[in-house]
Amino acid sequence: MPNFPAFLSYVLITTFTPGPNNIMSMSNSSRYGLKKSINFNYGVFAGFFTVLLLSNLFSRTLFEFIPMIKPYMTFIGAAYISWLAWKTFNSKPPSGNATDDGKSTTKFTKGFLLQFVNPKGIIYGVTTASTFIIPYYSSPVILFLFALLMAILGFISTVSWGLFGSIFQMFMKKHHRLVNSVMALLLVYTAISLFM
Repeated sequence: MPNFPAFLSYVLITTFTPGPNNIMSMSNSSRYGLKKSINFNYGVFAGFFTVLLLSNLFSRTLFEFIPMIKPYMTFIGAAYISWLAWKTFNSKPPSGNATDDGKSTTKFTKGFLLQFVNPKGIIYGVTTASTFIIPYYSSPVILFLFALLMAILGFISTVSWGLFGSIFQMFMKKHHRLVNSVMALLLVYTAISLFM
């Protein structure tokens, strides 16, 4: 049985912390309004769901063919989560300044394709699947539902960043050290709990 508090901590922190999806959503919304930039968020959802589903299937295949890999994947997942905690603790508040070359970044295809070059999302998908899902579940339906759940949380995150971008950005700037410390400590807890 997976450690659900650790799973939820990792998923929520990783989903709602600054990353390409959230920063682009906030930037698009502040420039064009949420209504005009919502297609970008739909694209992020579709692309992120695809990446998560592929991560689940990839990890499942590895576990079926190479059962000995689980301890190594757990260690790699814990190391990545620890690195993410360090980066979160030391990160600066987002500036919200994105370059505007005159091309619209609010399109569905931009959000969709971003997921396949977004290292945070790809590593997140593989880490979550190999650490929290595949060791306990192998049903294709369950893997699909986990991918859908995490993609929905990602969508809620990007829309939240878009909707409350300026408020959230001001809060992060004002209290970024406290927010970063709390998120980093929760990530450290998540990394340590993988070995419990």
